[in-house]
Amino acid sequence: MEISSPRDGQVADLIAYSAEDVAEHFSPGRTLDYNERILITAGHALYSNRSSKMLTILRDDAGRHDYLLAPCSERMFQILHKRADHPSCHGNLSQALAPFGITPDQVDGTFNVFMNVAVADGGGVEVRAPASRAGDALLMRAEMDLIVGLTACSSEHTNAGLCKPIDYRILSEVGHGDVAS
Repeated sequence: MEISSPRDGQVADLIAYSAEDVAEHFSPGRTLDYNERILITAGHALYSNRSSKMLTILRDDAGRHDYLLAPCSERMFQILHKRADHPSCHGNLSQALAPFGITPDQVDGTFNVFMNVAVADGGGVEVRAPASRAGDALLMRAEMDLIVGLTACSSEHTNAGLCKPIDYRILSEVGHGDVAS
């Protein structure tokens, strides 16, 4: 799978579930455990709540992604920004994944492609403008059969003030250098 940014500075939220059992899903905590780092890039993997390798990052043009923050939600906009009825990544993903039997409560941890989150020495987090530029891409190989949800982030705060489109391609074969679509 290739996720790319047709314009500067747009984040995409990605969530993955095992196609065999949707109770197995992407786990930010396990991903941190096994990579032993907050910032992951080419050569690192995304892991499930059952410690299975789900996706391996093969190429990373932007070099900056986040998996500490949850997908934005309508409730988050109400609490943090005093705004009601705002589109959200959680809402987009929940709606798209419902036909697979995935409930909104199962949409809880995402890999935030191109999201630029800085962690301060004291432990605070700061969402900065995405470091991605037009044409930057993230290439990932599935390590199991997956159901994947992907949405362009709906938060102006994450996307340097303006939400833009995100592109993706599902590739039939992704090796260690050979790509066929």
